[in-house]
Amino acid sequence: MRYAVVIEKAEGNYSGYVPDLPGCIATGASPEAVEFEIRDAIRFHIEGLRADGEPVPLPTARAQYVDA
Repeated sequence: MRYAVVIEKAEGNYSGYVPDLPGCIATGASPEAVEFEIRDAIRFHIEGLRADGEPVPLPTARAQYVDA
């Protein structure tokens, strides 16, 4: 599955979250580090949902840049 990830600049690092997986987050020193970490976070999150007998949400969020 392919989930949308939002990466934001924080005070001293970057953070990322997955809109379709509430609570699934990662941080890193760079956007690339967050991308690396969020992959593991998604896998771990999904494993936890399955272990608890919870449904795994399908990816529905989309990301797109819009010129203003």
